Amino acid sequence: MDVFQNMELFSELIQCGGNIYTWCYNADGSLLQSNCPEAGFLSGAFDLFGCKKKMLDYGSRHTTPVTLGTAIGMTWAAAFEKDGSALKRAWVIGPVFYQDVSLRGIEQGLQYYNRLETSVAWTMQLYEALKTVPVLQCTVLHRYALMMHYCLTGNHLTISDINSEDLTQVRNAVQQPAHDRHKVWMAEQGLLQMVRTGDLNYKQALSASMGISTGVPVRSDDALRQSKTSIIVFTSLVCRAAIEGGLSPEEAYALGDSYIQSAENAKTLDDLEPLGLMMYDDFVRRVHKCRTNPHLSQQVQKCVDYIEMNLDKKIRAADMAALVGYTEYYLTHKFKEETGLSVTDYIKFVKIERAKVLLKSTDQTVQDIATALSFSTRNYFSRIFQEVTGQTPMEYREK
Repeated sequence: MDVFQNMELFSELIQCGGNIYTWCYNADGSLLQSNCPEAGFLSGAFDLFGCKKKMLDYGSRHTTPVTLGTAIGMTWAAAFEKDGSALKRAWVIGPVFYQDVSLRGIEQGLQYYNRLETSVAWTMQLYEALKTVPVLQCTVLHRYALMMHYCLTGNHLTISDINSEDLTQVRNAVQQPAHDRHKVWMAEQGLLQMVRTGDLNYKQALSASMGISTGVPVRSDDALRQSKTSIIVFTSLVCRAAIEGGLSPEEAYALGDSYIQSAENAKTLDDLEPLGLMMYDDFVRRVHKCRTNPHLSQQVQKCVDYIEMNLDKKIRAADMAALVGYTEYYLTHKFKEETGLSVTDYIKFVKIERAKVLLKSTDQTVQDIATALSFSTRNYFSRIFQEVTGQTPMEYREK
């Protein structure tokens, strides 16, 4: 059998395991053949992401197979047909994902290629094409590469002979830069403080803190295992913060164990992705419930909850009075009688507490925080912040 017959049989065999396509490139980089329905577009992506050039450069100097990775997790493997020492043709299998990849992960990966000038239409076409790309473990891809090399040369190799440096380099390159450990710790403390206080209006700070750390830095080819580890550690921290906030250890540990088991049972990243937010929200609400002041009337407690949930808005006593069916005068009198603070002072205090969390746990500017908490100007926000804390926002952040 000649090379093309060998590769045709090989292609049919690996197709039994999913939509894993084969490609053949001439030494000059022109595509000779492919059995992929999206051959035109994916071949263009292979070139655009720099994989084709790396493959041809490597194949011109080496005889062993190579894996080629991208920042979005899409991977190819290539083996080479030689004419003496010169490259004759390069044969490729893929693309595959080496792990489950979410849409968010793809978007983050594309940011690595900020030098590329791609249109929105091209990006949308990429998303559609990637829906057909199968997930294949690295070890399986490597074995296919060895089989392909054998079909081309008749030589047996081992997995250690495959060059995977490019794949490793790309993975490392798209990792977040080394984080300021103190900043990560401060962000963590901000998030845990919202658990301790049962702060229902946590979503803005939680969302803004997500970019500070990507989770527990466990080095693993198994992205699902790495995500599970991060959620388990996060759950343990939140569980203990909830106990500090007043939740009984019996309830907190039972709830934490339940979420940890759910994380362990997850089969894909899509199953795992919503779990962290669900867990955090559950603990915050339970702490909030147990911390509800029994000395507050139902109406005043309702106003306190309203304030906490609307820190991004202009909060008026008249609106709260209408909410609980009181006149504005009677509400302001009753509110101060039960809380010890006027409505205005209570709103200021709660907004500044939220500002402290945002200053500690996010990289948002003072202007952005002032706007997010509906202060009319940055100067007014800074004045109120200093009035409550004795420091300016920047002094607080620096300390």
